[in-house]
Amino acid sequence: MNSNHFITNPIPVRFLHRCGPPCRWGSVVALVLLAGCDDSWNNPHGEDPGAGAVLYASFSDRPQFMDPARSYTSTAYGFIQQVYEPPLAYHYLKRPYELVPLSAARMPEVRFLDERGDELPPGVPAEEAAYTEYLIDIQPGILYQPHSALARREDGGYRYHDLTEADLESVNVLLDFPHTGSRELVAEDFVYQIKRLADPRRHCPIAGIIAEYIEGFAEFQAHIQNTEGVPMDLRGLSMSGVESLSRYRYRVRLKGTYPQFIYWLAMPFFAPMPWEADVFHEQPGMAQRNLTLHWYPIGTGPYMLTENNPNLRMVLERNPNFRGEPYPSEGEPGDAGEGFLDDQGRIMPFVDRAVFSLEKENIPRWSKFLQGYYDLSGIGSDSFDQAIEYGGGGEVGLTDEMEEKGIALRTAVDLTVYYMGFNMLDPVVGGYGERSRLLRRAISIAVDYEENISIFTNGRGIPAQGPLPPQIFGVHEGEAGINPYVYRWEDGRAVRRGIEEARELMRRAGYQNGIDQETGKPLVLYYEAVGAGPDAKASLNWLRKQFAKLDIQLVIRATDYNRFRAKMRKGTGQIFQWGWHADYPDPENFLFLLYGPNAQVDTNGPNSANYKNPEYDALFSQMKNIPNGERRQQIIDEMLDILRRDAPWAWGFHPVSYILSHQWVHNNKPTTMSYNTLKYRRIDTESRAAEIREWNRPTVWPVWAGLGALALLILPALVGFLRRERERGR
Repeated sequence: MNSNHFITNPIPVRFLHRCGPPCRWGSVVALVLLAGCDDSWNNPHGEDPGAGAVLYASFSDRPQFMDPARSYTSTAYGFIQQVYEPPLAYHYLKRPYELVPLSAARMPEVRFLDERGDELPPGVPAEEAAYTEYLIDIQPGILYQPHSALARREDGGYRYHDLTEADLESVNVLLDFPHTGSRELVAEDFVYQIKRLADPRRHCPIAGIIAEYIEGFAEFQAHIQNTEGVPMDLRGLSMSGVESLSRYRYRVRLKGTYPQFIYWLAMPFFAPMPWEADVFHEQPGMAQRNLTLHWYPIGTGPYMLTENNPNLRMVLERNPNFRGEPYPSEGEPGDAGEGFLDDQGRIMPFVDRAVFSLEKENIPRWSKFLQGYYDLSGIGSDSFDQAIEYGGGGEVGLTDEMEEKGIALRTAVDLTVYYMGFNMLDPVVGGYGERSRLLRRAISIAVDYEENISIFTNGRGIPAQGPLPPQIFGVHEGEAGINPYVYRWEDGRAVRRGIEEARELMRRAGYQNGIDQETGKPLVLYYEAVGAGPDAKASLNWLRKQFAKLDIQLVIRATDYNRFRAKMRKGTGQIFQWGWHADYPDPENFLFLLYGPNAQVDTNGPNSANYKNPEYDALFSQMKNIPNGERRQQIIDEMLDILRRDAPWAWGFHPVSYILSHQWVHNNKPTTMSYNTLKYRRIDTESRAAEIREWNRPTVWPVWAGLGALALLILPALVGFLRRERERGR
């Protein structure tokens, strides 16, 4: 027995020792095959795609400043607008965009007051008011999400408002505080947040604009500025224009009239903030641990941010204290046919959790979407042809590959304008004389934005006829809405005027064939460029060719963004490109970009062209404070005529967003104004799990073939080895 045991047992041991690596790799391959039997063998999320109502998406830019007093980027808004609830929001389905109550119980009551604070008599035009007062009622019973700032002890005191350094020794993230609490939302929380906007320590990016309108805001700012560095409780300070009238009612008083203020009430800046959050997060030692409102928002919305790792992933989870909200029961014509009303009346949110993964590169993001691991996706230029094809009439559609996967395409014109601006302070392209005006109009014709859209955005855009994008009040459809200095109306569509017309304008301006008739020298213009790389180079080369159509020599002055901004502030640039996305869907938010008192050189305002036309400025002052209607439309028409004649911009284009979603994603209607859209989305998790299994079946035959080939190589050696061992045993 011992001899036999000695002969037969050591053989595999010695064999593994001699042929260890191949055999160990065989074991690894076997493990891979076993893993391949799992549905999630290549799942980047490490989760069962069929378990729970979870939405998976990606982000490419690091979100910053989650505090709604400072946050002002689309990336951050994508997260905080699921958490914070201002009084109003935009209806998810209706277009043009319509405001509806969110945390407010109803739309605000608006009162117009005289100098004494008495309401104006009937018949007095609203624009004659000395003050406008907004009375806002909020819904009772709304609760904040569970948060450590609201945790209380048994005696009713706040558990974490008197922390010491010793208390914080073992604390690194908010979850390290074991207790949480909540309380009801009250009107004073909205008042407190407006005070925070005036606090210079919060660095609110729109504080200067707010100070122009809210009574007492500037004085409140000045008081805090004079006591900078002294800890203070904002609750003990009053602002004359903002006051809590009862537990569920507050008022905001504006100087004069400003109808656009109603849109401010849908921005996170005006979402409520509990005073306890500031007391909690501003304790010594908290900022050093990133335990601030920039990292841990606290709101009443349907979701709360439970994981904030901007270098890896962000996770939103359902707020257990959320009251629930019914899905809309009405929308645009056609919404029912698109399935956008299938869930009408059902209580939202439908998704329990949303996982957003950082993806800086387009290719891996696109690959994971096609595998089903991301539910939604945009379309990068490198994947556009794989996703989109155009019909014979130019209509946009999906490729067969996308349709076979059941992917849906939604498009929406963004409330954005990208434009080429002329510095009106420049002695050549600026000014208000006929010569410079004709030059700008010639350039506006020559720079072919239809071609630009086709080459650089895969056709995802529409040429602008002025500063106002579609779906904004004041825009006319059809021939009445075109810029007649750049376009003609032919066969039911706008057609860009020919280059010969532009050259004729150059001749009339005194620049025939690109030669300045006054000096005899070639016309040389300067373009202020930002950025580098192949894409920028291609775009700049294209731009040179556009100016070359008019025999204009375009010199590119490339610089970094900081230097570019310095040139714009000083007014030393000549021609530039910029863009603007609406803060709110009102014509004032675009037309103010060319209002004289907003000139960038004078006030560092948004009027980058430094355009000043007294006639336009007077009309703007009339237009901005009156409601939409026939009178406002007439004024806007006059303003657009002036702008098109003077041509301070070559009007550029409005981008079009293309959003793809899988068939298991429901209620995915594009919106360019709202970011609080997660609560509307619904995921069919069973369908997703089935498709992911089908699309990600592992191809294992090459592994089996490799193992077979390996076995054929090893088998002769094994047979020979065993034969020698038997002979040795004898």
